Order: sequence, then C-alpha cells, then structure tokens
Amino acid sequence: MANKIYEPISEEIEAIATEIVDAAYTVHKNLGPGLLEKVYEVCFCYELEKKGLYPERQIDIPIVYDDIEFDEGLRLDVLVNSKVICELKVVDIVNPVWEAQIISRLKLTNLRLGF
Repeated sequence: MANKIYEPISEEIEAIATEIVDAAYTVHKNLGPGLLEKVYEVCFCYELEKKGLYPERQIDIPIVYDDIEFDEGLRLDVLVNSKVICELKVVDIVNPVWEAQIISRLKLTNLRLGF
C-alpha cells in the first residue's frame, strides 16, 4: 500500500492546535494530578470555550466497513470545532497503543490532527 501524501495542515487547524495545547496546560497547571478524567475533560472544554472554540464531548463515531455503518460505541473524548480530536488520559506513563488509537480515529473521521 502506497503512503498517502497530504497537504500541510491549514493555518486554521494550526491555530486551533495552539489553543488546545494552551488549554490543556492551563487545566493541568490549575488542577494538578489525581482527579478523574471527566473532571479534566469538563475543565478543558470550558477553557476551550473561553478561547472562542467549540468543543463537543463524548462524540459517538460510526465504523464504516464494506459500505455498512456500524454503531458500536466508538467514542471521541473531545472534538474541537469539528476539526481536531482530543483524547484525554489520566496516567503517569504514556502507552504506545494510544498513538495507534488516535491514528485509527483520524482515519475513521477523515480528520488530520489529533492529540
């Protein structure tokens, strides 16, 4: 299978990404470790809204396989401006499988950027 060549990410998505990183840092700095993912998620979305962005929480996404759509409970933690996926994790160590998960979610949604 040949690698697909992509255009660079748009300036709009780059700007959204900058605000996402800033919001995540702000929440982490203010709350610190040890809380439930749900707490960080609601505060993260609040910070994004303060920046004029439009986060959607716990978005179900269908799986399309062989031209059939399956609704099997695959869910995005946060979708920002319908353009960037954010998967929140409350852990000490990053698991390499999460990279594969975000790549799969990007493919399923035809989006270009995810955190």
